[in-house]
Amino acid sequence: MYIKREFEVKVSTREVVAAALPMQEHWLPLSNLDLLLPPVDFGVFFCYHKPNPNIINNYGDGLSFGRIVIGVLKKALAQTLVTYYAFSGVLVKNAAGEPELLCNNCGVDFVEAFADVELKDLDLYNPDESIQGKLVPERKHGVLAVQATQLKCGGVVVACTFAHQVADAYSANMFLVSWAEMAQSKPLSHPPSFRRSLLLPRRPGTYHPSIDKMYVPISTLLPPKNQPPAPEDNEQGAMSRIYYIKADRINELQTLANDGSNTTKEKRRTKLEAFSAFLWKTIVFGSAHAGDSYCRLGIVVDGRSRLIDGDVKEAKLIGSYFGNVLSIPYGEKKIEELKENTLSWMANEVHEFLQSALTKEHFLGLIDWVEEHRPEPALSRIYAARVTEEEPAVVVSSGQHFATKKMDFGWGGPVFGSYHFPWGGKSGYVMPMPSPKENGDWVVYMHLMKGQLELIETNAAHVFSPLTCDYLFSST
Repeated sequence: MYIKREFEVKVSTREVVAAALPMQEHWLPLSNLDLLLPPVDFGVFFCYHKPNPNIINNYGDGLSFGRIVIGVLKKALAQTLVTYYAFSGVLVKNAAGEPELLCNNCGVDFVEAFADVELKDLDLYNPDESIQGKLVPERKHGVLAVQATQLKCGGVVVACTFAHQVADAYSANMFLVSWAEMAQSKPLSHPPSFRRSLLLPRRPGTYHPSIDKMYVPISTLLPPKNQPPAPEDNEQGAMSRIYYIKADRINELQTLANDGSNTTKEKRRTKLEAFSAFLWKTIVFGSAHAGDSYCRLGIVVDGRSRLIDGDVKEAKLIGSYFGNVLSIPYGEKKIEELKENTLSWMANEVHEFLQSALTKEHFLGLIDWVEEHRPEPALSRIYAARVTEEEPAVVVSSGQHFATKKMDFGWGGPVFGSYHFPWGGKSGYVMPMPSPKENGDWVVYMHLMKGQLELIETNAAHVFSPLTCDYLFSST
């Protein structure tokens, strides 16, 4: 049984790590797709056991594991920033009022800390208490912050906070893998491309009317003058949780989403579609609100593979492109419909709205749409819609390529890793990732309203299990 442990984190050192080689100061414009992101941050963290003493001895000099970790991380970070120079810059506003990246090697904030807690006692299920503000750093300047925290047991938590306008999860993943490779003196398997010409608008631009339904200029959302903002409901505020789902449960959801039929690959609903449909139904099932109330569900789509047009060279460039290449199609259904219909019906609805964003033309059109509205900022409608307890909205991303097992800095891979994205809006955010146990299970980070989490734990406890160290360290 897990017992909650209160603990303190003491910061020992704060410094700035800059790129190991001098760089010519220059400007790097954000792409049109970067400009669709609000100024929010997202975090990732990785938990490591204290390694075998023989590994520590390999470093020599009689240093403690904590000192070895700090030295390796800082040296490798400085070397990696030479290639990933964008992370050593700072966001500023240009003459048009748009954010732009000044690559001036101002460096990355690097925090060293100690936490009076053992890894086995970390409450990973409740990251708002154990992770937020303790183990994941706050980004104060620049576009990336790093914190390395030694635990009472000798283990270490390595965490990063990224400016989302500069990088999406795919770009952050490339950087993290490169950082770990650099620490082991390996060649970088995936050096980044900053070639903004890959995402230039067309002349003349054109886009499908469906994009107007997915994105909206922010100026159209401002409340009327002199009208006070709606008060926050602290009792129903957003909270973060981390769960795990057993592999057989995921397979069951996919079977139900396909109505138990042995369909062809083209018609078969994916695990992500099945999971998203189940989540959509769960966050309204048992809710007292229905009638004409709606619930929205969006799914983040990475456009890199969509923009490839058969050219091998182009595929390599876009496959290593650094920045945001995202779109968020979404569906909107009456809560009563979601309650009454089957999982297979809902999975078909998810599949249907996803199709609008799975083409090269969609992403080229989205780039053109932003160009037409610049310099006015815009936002995905699912984030922009007025979200209430009665009319919720949730965005599902996919972290199936999250690089937990590749984050080996030389003392072994982490026993756990996760995103941490309490982004502050009322739209929920959900990120399923593969379990570090590599057994087909999923780990799911959720940032949802309190009432939605209660519905999940009441009605779907057979699917979503609270993530504990007992699960991570067990052999089954």
